[in-house]
Amino acid sequence: MIGRLRGILVSKQPPWLLVDVGGVGYDVEAPMSTIYDLPATGKEVTLLTHHAVKDDSVVLYGFLQTSERELFRSLLKVSGIGAKIALAVLSGVSTDEFARLVQAGDVTALTKIPGIGKKTAERMVVELRDRVDGLAVAGVTRIGGGEPAPQDAQSEAVIALQQLGYKPAEAARLAQKATAEGDDAETIIRKALRAALGG
Repeated sequence: MIGRLRGILVSKQPPWLLVDVGGVGYDVEAPMSTIYDLPATGKEVTLLTHHAVKDDSVVLYGFLQTSERELFRSLLKVSGIGAKIALAVLSGVSTDEFARLVQAGDVTALTKIPGIGKKTAERMVVELRDRVDGLAVAGVTRIGGGEPAPQDAQSEAVIALQQLGYKPAEAARLAQKATAEGDDAETIIRKALRAALGG
């Protein structure tokens, strides 16, 4: 199992990252919460990883905080939740906010995250209420920093929003409404998600 990667960040195309570790390039899928805080391409990065092996694929998921990885793993244990929805949760709300919503049983707020219907939100509340207590403070190990520099920011944001579960037309609409002159992709995505989730 691969639990951590340290290498040079070669590219960022949300939600995908390419990290060069000793000449080997690793494709890593990451939530927007991690992508926001990555260093610029060409810089060294350390990611905590979750190594998923399925019948037809092997995928590495990367995180900057231990609490994010723990929440991701906890979400995967909830019936009906796969990696795509788990990444959407981490991209849409912070671990602190998610823990608060689950403990409050706020099903309505949880259903605003793409891919989560009422029944799934209810299952999350029931199955995760006892597990999220320590998540927000569990080893907040944030590694990284630096200024990201994506190109064609609005297009990147649209692609990332589609990867998070929004339909193409909805992703384009959200990105267009959220874009201001000079915004990079991460800023557009952050604003679009905040608007979509009613924040």
